[in-house]
Amino acid sequence: MDEEDVYAALDLPFIEPELREGRGEIALAVARRLPQLVADQDIRGLLHCHTDFSDGSNTLEAMAEATRAKGYEYFGVADHSKTASYAGGLSVERVAIQHKLADELNARYQGRFRILKGIESDILEDGSLDYPDEVLARFDFVVASVHSRFKLDAKTQTERIIRAVSNPFTTILGHMTGRLLRRREGYQIDIETVLEACARHGVAVEINAHPQRLDLDWRWHQRALDLGCMFSINPDAHSVDELDLTSWGVLMARKGGIPPDRVLNCLGRDELVGYLTRRAMPLNGVSAP
Repeated sequence: MDEEDVYAALDLPFIEPELREGRGEIALAVARRLPQLVADQDIRGLLHCHTDFSDGSNTLEAMAEATRAKGYEYFGVADHSKTASYAGGLSVERVAIQHKLADELNARYQGRFRILKGIESDILEDGSLDYPDEVLARFDFVVASVHSRFKLDAKTQTERIIRAVSNPFTTILGHMTGRLLRRREGYQIDIETVLEACARHGVAVEINAHPQRLDLDWRWHQRALDLGCMFSINPDAHSVDELDLTSWGVLMARKGGIPPDRVLNCLGRDELVGYLTRRAMPLNGVSAP
């Protein structure tokens, strides 16, 4: 007898091991309302990855080719923005150089694979992003992240992040609490209020798959789902070897009960490009690049 037999004998659908936390999963099973959990094979492409343009180890071409070799449909480069000088953040001039290279590589791929031109834009202390709108409009997507001023009080930090989320160019809120497991507690924020803002503005909540982050914590995933949030499972890879960190994010998403239809990068290449283009069109009349 195996586990499936036990559940069948109880007239219950199989409850995935990740959901067995005494958080209402039995009632969901009785009601036949268990979620279909996201799986590795549902992830169609990678977002929030770094190259040697900022603090990554490998070139844009090497990262894209490694992503393509793994069977993904797109690679979303999101190097650090100009304020992150400690991480080789990109000046506006360097952004233009990277975009030219991405265009050249995309022309070579002839629609079979796509490099999406993103940026991990620092959230400044006042909640603004660190490029002007005309530069932000050049990106396919923007990951907005806090990398400084971690010790602001909860109210100020929450207001700071909400302002960033309300920026119409923000696509994904990166590693929401900033925690580094076994090294640093997350900064103080009202997570519920931030999630409400993400849902209201259509900003995806990152599940940062790096084992030191795993942020947003899985215990908040159901609340984010209830509020209507989308997620993005991102490796935050700084090398070819780190692309496979994505699987840790998938595990955390499964623990949180997230289905594939609520994960941004479970969309296929053309679907995602269409989504990003539609989302960008109302922004000051500027279409996505």
